[in-house]
Parts: sequence; structure tokens; C-alpha cells
Amino acid sequence: MSAIISATGLTRRYGKTIAVDNISFDIPAGRIVGLIGPNGSGKTTALKAILGLSPFEGQLKVLGLDPRTHRDELMQQVCFIADVAILPRWLRVKDAVDFVAGVHPKFDRAKAERYLANTKLKPTMKVKEMSKGMVVQLHLALVMAIDAKLLVLDEPTLGLDILYRKQFYQHLLEEYFDQNKTIIITTHQVEEIEHILTDLMFIREGKIVLTSTMDEVGVRFVEVMVSAENADQARTLKPIDERQVFGKAVMLFDGVSRDTLEALGEARTPGIADIFVATMKGTYA
Repeated sequence: MSAIISATGLTRRYGKTIAVDNISFDIPAGRIVGLIGPNGSGKTTALKAILGLSPFEGQLKVLGLDPRTHRDELMQQVCFIADVAILPRWLRVKDAVDFVAGVHPKFDRAKAERYLANTKLKPTMKVKEMSKGMVVQLHLALVMAIDAKLLVLDEPTLGLDILYRKQFYQHLLEEYFDQNKTIIITTHQVEEIEHILTDLMFIREGKIVLTSTMDEVGVRFVEVMVSAENADQARTLKPIDERQVFGKAVMLFDGVSRDTLEALGEARTPGIADIFVATMKGTYA
């Protein structure tokens, strides 16, 4: 299957600062990709390049198009939700629906109205009367009603309470995603999205430091709680991280056989957050 997004040597500089540093990757259709990294790692810069919002060096194709020269055509197939859904405070719900229906050829008004009917949003309600969660709901209703092939989400639930966050991702799976669509998500709340991801990319200081399918993550990474008598033997296998819990060493391994590790202690598959912390160690020093 051809890639929805294909990058080769993608680089973005701001003066002497390199925000995205010569990265290459391919994302096929029908995937939900978590692009995870600390603040300032290059996540949003990479997304802006994909969306044609920022110049770049290297090669980048999105849906077969160069975002620099074919952005208008590209935007007919792409939707974007940023960490702050910027809508005019005077805008009413029905006006927002009318506007998108008038400018986007792939907008399904009936689908947007069905989604809005399950919220507390009323047609005459203005943005200035809404909570942040309600603004995100309006933005989501508008975006999910567009039959786009690529959805880019940059911290889409930032500042929302846990109920809104869970509802957001539930609606995303039930009402938007299918095998012909691709979603890229950046978020700091990695525990809340790992169950929906198919692929994982970690970015650090402008470089991709991990790229893997979630199935591969489950095989590749193993965390073991090691008793004191086995600790030295376990360390010879070169864990990528070690911490102490209740007097025992908890070690995270990359690429070591689970059978080998189970002989040293209690083994489990770590969460994305555990792998992220181990991979980014030193970033926050």
C-alpha cells in the first residue's frame, strides 16, 4: 500500500536552530499514529510541514502532493484540530455549520447535526457562552463531518477534563475512523490514547528516536521486577531504564527475549509512558 505521508530528509530550521533534523518516515493508510515527544521536540513543526503551514527542506509527500505547492488541493483531503480550537467568540453554532457547508465540498451537514444533537450545544449558542470542552465538541463536529483522508490532531484535548477526553476519542473511533482514513495524534496524555494507536513515533530534539507498530512494541519491550539476587545478572543484559519499587529493581529492556527475562523476575509489557520516559531520559535535565 502506498504511503499517505512519505518524508525523506525532512528538515526545518529557525535561524541557527534546527527544529526538525533530517527525519524520514512513511505512514500508510488506515493507521492511527501517535507522534509523541517533549515540549520543543519538533512535533508541531513536523505537523505544520505536513499541513503546508511551514516551509521545509527535504522531500515530503502527503496524499501524493507536495504541501508547499499543492496546499489548496491537499486541504480538500485533510482536517486539522489544534490544541486551541480558535473560533470567533461571536460565532453561533448554526453559523459555523453554515460556513463550513459553504466552503468545503466534502462537508456532510446531516452528520455534523447528528453529532451536535448528542451534546449540550444549541444552534443559537455563541462561542463566548461555551466552556472549552464545548468549543472542542463544536470543532470536532465540524471536522468529523468532512470526508477527509487524513486527520491531524495536535494536543486536541489539552485542558479538558477526563470525561471530555474519553468522549473525544470514543467519538473519533466510532464516527470517523475507518481503514481508508489515517489519523496522526500528538498528546502528552499518552496513557489515554495507547489503546487506540496502531503505530508509535517518538521524536526528541528534532529526530525520530523510535518508530514501531504497537504490535512490535509489545514484543520488543519488556519490563521486569527483579529480586536483589538477580539484579546483577539482569544488568548484564543492559536495560534501557532502571528504577526502584518497594526495594526491588524494575528494569526495562529493549530487544531481549521475554523467556530470558522471565527467569529473572516478574515480566510484563510496559505502557507507552514507561517507554517514553526511558527513551527521553535526560531530555528534561
